[in-house]
Amino acid sequence: MTIAFVHNGISFLPEVDAYISYFRNYPEIKTMVLKAAEVREAKAHVEWHFLGTHFKRSEGSVLIHEYASASIAPFAGLKNTIKRRFNCVPDYRIFSNEYVRDQFSFNDEIGYGFRSHGVTRNALMTSHDAQKDYDFIYVGNIAKERRLDGLFDCFAEGRMKGRRLLVLSDHYGDLQKKFSPYPNIHFQGPVRFDEVYKYIVRAKYAFNYIPNREPFNKQVPSKFLDYAACDIPVVTTDYEWIRKFEQRYGGKYFYLNEDLSNLDWDEISHFEFSTPDLTGWYWEKQIEGSGVIQFLQKEYPEIF
Repeated sequence: MTIAFVHNGISFLPEVDAYISYFRNYPEIKTMVLKAAEVREAKAHVEWHFLGTHFKRSEGSVLIHEYASASIAPFAGLKNTIKRRFNCVPDYRIFSNEYVRDQFSFNDEIGYGFRSHGVTRNALMTSHDAQKDYDFIYVGNIAKERRLDGLFDCFAEGRMKGRRLLVLSDHYGDLQKKFSPYPNIHFQGPVRFDEVYKYIVRAKYAFNYIPNREPFNKQVPSKFLDYAACDIPVVTTDYEWIRKFEQRYGGKYFYLNEDLSNLDWDEISHFEFSTPDLTGWYWEKQIEGSGVIQFLQKEYPEIF
């Protein structure tokens, strides 16, 4: 049996590595990662698409559609409508949470489940003994809609001037050029999913910098979970998801004012941080909780 994970390669998708690792437990299953143009020649038993758009399905393959996020502005509603109306109908859907599913409003009988971001069980490590090369780290997307310039400005000419910031991302050429006069702001990446933790533990604090507007403030901030898995104190913007997470799973985080007026080294360094309970966030638990394994068991009972 062959499972082909299909995506455009633009976004960070650590879940692909997590799925591949999970299916290594089944010797009869082979996995591959493909772009859309390569799918037809592969003739996989299962096509697993991360969307995006997918208008025409292959004959003879079981089809899974996974929606990690809702569309973003401009015209977010229109984009979601186009995907709902014109994406081909799969055999199973996976959404990152209920909010994402609600944005697409699929009106059919196709089975579905939810799979959030996970953390690697053997990567739940302590950072206390690691060499701290940076005061802060930011990991993830730095696209314009994230509005990160204000944060970086604080390290260039503001209160954090001189404090070392590592930005671990990709497609950062313009920002790197803008902040090149400031050697305390270092851009690096992209790096493999299984290497990210090694960078996180080299920082004293980590930024969970999420714009307080949809869809960003309704979706799971994957890097926040990675920070917590490494036991790194988290400095975060203030929004609904993170507050609810704190209430349910614990931890204490330093909440930034909207104008960043409290982004101050003394305040942060004297804050009493704590780490949340992540036992329910292991990748294998997230994957199995999505229902996709049960779906595949029905399709291929001889494998599972």
